[in-house]
Amino acid sequence: QVQLVESGGGLVQPGGSLRLSCAAPGSIFSTSVMGWYRQAPGKQRELVATFTRGGLANYADSVKGRFTISRDNTKFTVYLQMSSLKPEDTAVYYCNAVNRWNDALSYWGQGTQVTVSS
Repeated sequence: QVQLVESGGGLVQPGGSLRLSCAAPGSIFSTSVMGWYRQAPGKQRELVATFTRGGLANYADSVKGRFTISRDNTKFTVYLQMSSLKPEDTAVYYCNAVNRWNDALSYWGQGTQVTVSS
């Protein structure tokens, strides 16, 4: 079973920052488009940030200018730097890996809780 291991969630005050990390097996990381999604209580899972197949970063409008997705190909890890956090960013954040040539091969992490509250 493929494991995407997320870390970095926690409780932060409004306006604060957090960095999430997602480590993937090398064979998955090198053949996948990596991204981050989130799911707030009572809501559907939504895209936060992802890389396109061309390697460009794509963001949800709600996080543009505040969140940055990046990757370290030597560590098989993708990051989500979150700044200027708002209470509405509170959610479980999930890492996702989709095979570049077969969308049916999609893997998810276990999720990490991010809570923005004073």
